[in-house]
Amino acid sequence: MKLTALISGGIDSPVAAYMMAKVGAEVVFLHMDNGIYGDERELEKVIKIAENIEKVTGRTIPVYVANHENAQTEIKKKCDNAYQCVMCKRVMHNVAKRFSIEQGCNGIIMGDSLGQVASQTLRNIKAEQNGLDFPILRPLIGMDKLEIIEIAKKIGTYDISIIQTKGCAVVPAKPITEATSEKIRTFQNKMEFDEIVSESALNAKRVR
Repeated sequence: MKLTALISGGIDSPVAAYMMAKVGAEVVFLHMDNGIYGDERELEKVIKIAENIEKVTGRTIPVYVANHENAQTEIKKKCDNAYQCVMCKRVMHNVAKRFSIEQGCNGIIMGDSLGQVASQTLRNIKAEQNGLDFPILRPLIGMDKLEIIEIAKKIGTYDISIIQTKGCAVVPAKPITEATSEKIRTFQNKMEFDEIVSESALNAKRVR
């Protein structure tokens, strides 16, 4: 089983990747680079996290980085502000699917924990992945933050994940919590969606 793990520099996604590696998955890290909307130190954190998970699992963790700045710009221009995070996840799912197919991966690992943030409500998760037709594994879905933090500390990723960075500059003040698939498709049709997804997935670069 070979899986693509969508990895931010936060606490949750490294734990999700570790849990799947622990049960025998060959894991490839894919980091979506927010460019001007993010912080280059996030990638530095991701590389350190990969090194750490290798130590505790004994498995090699390749790290790839893909452009996400163009997608964030397109979403900002053509979608309602409240849908920025939901559409961001929609793009990431599709990039990860295309990347996975290129890399021979069988599914995507996400660090979602139900209801923890706006993009992780049940309605939003359903809308974000509508029509994807590709497996998404969410090993943390029923865990609370304290449980996730406990595992992060145990595997040594917590101290890396909590290093302060600027965060995402396009997070809306009032993100949608009950997105609909119909609205998602309307916004997707306004964007150069397929072109952005293909460009991002096919030009992902291995950095470790």
